Amino acid sequence: MESKLTPKQSAERIQALQPVLNAAITIVEEPEENPNQGPLAGVPIVLKDNISTKGIRTTASSKILDNYVPVYDATITRKLKEAGGVIVAKASMDELGMGGTNRNALIGPAHNPWNPAHITGGSSGGSAALIAAGTTPLAIGTDTGDSIRKPAAYCGVIGVKPTYGRISRYGIIPYASSLDTVGYFTTNIRDAAEALEITAGRDDHDMTSSFLPVEAYARNLNPDLKGQKIGVFKTVLDRVSDPVIHQAFDNLVEQIKRAGAQVVDVEMDTKLMELIAPIYKTIANAEATANHSNLDGIRFGERKPGGSVEEVMTNSRTAGFSSYVRARFVIGSYSLFEENQDRLFRKAQKIRRLIVKAYAKLFETVDVILAPAAVTTAPLIEQSSDVRFGADRFEEEHLQLANFSGYPSLTMPLGLEDGLPFGINLTARAFEEQELFNVAAGIEELIDWKEEPANV
Repeated sequence: MESKLTPKQSAERIQALQPVLNAAITIVEEPEENPNQGPLAGVPIVLKDNISTKGIRTTASSKILDNYVPVYDATITRKLKEAGGVIVAKASMDELGMGGTNRNALIGPAHNPWNPAHITGGSSGGSAALIAAGTTPLAIGTDTGDSIRKPAAYCGVIGVKPTYGRISRYGIIPYASSLDTVGYFTTNIRDAAEALEITAGRDDHDMTSSFLPVEAYARNLNPDLKGQKIGVFKTVLDRVSDPVIHQAFDNLVEQIKRAGAQVVDVEMDTKLMELIAPIYKTIANAEATANHSNLDGIRFGERKPGGSVEEVMTNSRTAGFSSYVRARFVIGSYSLFEENQDRLFRKAQKIRRLIVKAYAKLFETVDVILAPAAVTTAPLIEQSSDVRFGADRFEEEHLQLANFSGYPSLTMPLGLEDGLPFGINLTARAFEEQELFNVAAGIEELIDWKEEPANV
């Protein structure tokens, strides 16, 4: 993997773009030289601000963690450094990963490099924006519901969510433990394949990490689409009303067929699809409530004064969390009340299993499923809202299927509409990242994406 900029130049560019993009929470003004001569030697790296960095403030975009400086590196931070990478910035994100717009970040909304009046998507929006702006060839994010793949679509870059357990989560400030996945952004599929080789692998600090060996994804990359079995997710495609996105998708499918792939439509029961959003909300908010119970001003977080321990905790959490996050904690707490667990949380877990079973069935006749990554381009910041608190539309939420199932999934750019990018999503069976990268590489050759944002 190569970078056009040195780490110092990258940090300077991020700083220069900050008034326009507002995409970084912390910028390392004088990046330290890394003596390691691995595959990332001298490459500047951006990390989402929920990834622990020894000696560098890590806020997860929350006021309650504004003063938190970790005393250790996350496993992924360590691996990147061992490969020669240099950390140059901590990227903006939705607070604690809770959101899909990057509007509720500690420093305010991140701005889309293609048009700063529009959102980046979230929660890994800062990482996506900095990749799109050409500051670095690799930025790390996390994906709990589509937090890498939706921003990738809105910012015109590649976003990869590997299989659950493929990359260690040790040192990551969590959101929802059964859904969280560490992933990343690049600008081409070969870099994406190489990035997984560098970051994946078993870690005894994370008991959910996989023992499966890490494959030579980049060296084994095969873009030949002939004979590939690709399913078009018709249930989602039928809900795309934007004629430009729909036509571009249809044109791509015809190109894929001409390249020799076997393409079939796959469909899923809409009743199950309509349950994606409510099940996600129930499980994610309950797990987040449990995960962040230690952010109380006593064990972690900025402490506010009070006349008792309980008052200190109440004051600290009230001042430390936005109203949006507090609302999610209320929903999560309600689901976890003893009298509600069977009726809400455990029922949601059972329905999740039904959804995953139905989704897995789609892969019985295909190797990869292709769908629009989003049904629109990035909304305006002033007009956008987090759909997880609005009306549920499964065409907006379908990327969460990969989090429910743990399957590897990536988004890549397809075209432009009114100067804003839109993309496609590919998903494969668990731990079949090589198949995912191969198909993506073949499609990448067909699309031949060379667009860059003019605004930066």
